[in-house]
Amino acid sequence: MHLVFLGLTFAGIMNVELLNPLAEAYAEQFSGAQDELLQEIAAYTYETHPHAHMLSGKLQGQLLCMLSSMVRPSRILEIGTFTGYSALCLAKGLSSDGLLYTIELREEDALKALAFFNKSTVKDRIKLQVGNALDIIPALNESWDMVFIDADKVNYISYYEMVLPQLKQGGFIVADNVLFHGRVLGKNIEGKNAKAIHAFNTYVKQDSRVEQVLLTVRDGLMLIMKK
Repeated sequence: MHLVFLGLTFAGIMNVELLNPLAEAYAEQFSGAQDELLQEIAAYTYETHPHAHMLSGKLQGQLLCMLSSMVRPSRILEIGTFTGYSALCLAKGLSSDGLLYTIELREEDALKALAFFNKSTVKDRIKLQVGNALDIIPALNESWDMVFIDADKVNYISYYEMVLPQLKQGGFIVADNVLFHGRVLGKNIEGKNAKAIHAFNTYVKQDSRVEQVLLTVRDGLMLIMKK
């Protein structure tokens, strides 16, 4: 039996169009505007980066900004900086004494993100760490109000278990790419990343320590609240 999804036949594993482009464009039209620095980051990334599809983009970025502004976090951890777009969105909601720690494995991306951070009004409140998050996270002596996971998919469960004990009660983890280009939607999930994301989604669903909701924004966002 085939699943017809937005006009595409899903039989086995393939990339699917998760959102109607007209609906996405309409949502962007009626969502808040990017500031000039975010526009600059987006333009640079889309024009020059071979993995530009990894950028959070306007709609998801505005959602991250809104979530952070509602939580008013004192401490945010971002796992996966990329070119710095999502970090600056999250930083918009920081409390007056808040700090955002962000970790990037690739030095080239980290250096470009740092250059963008240095143009921002919150440059002194963003702490960029370069290296393997599995090594860096245990050394951070902080309690988190909000965590954004957007790094290598095979380690999502490891990141989750590392940060959950340090997440404050009522704090949030936001996990990106939890629909993984639609590859988790079929009965037979193929590919290590899609399998890892499905395993993560299943793991969180079965975790009695949290409550969660999976949103069909861009490539899927899971909001996870610690009870």
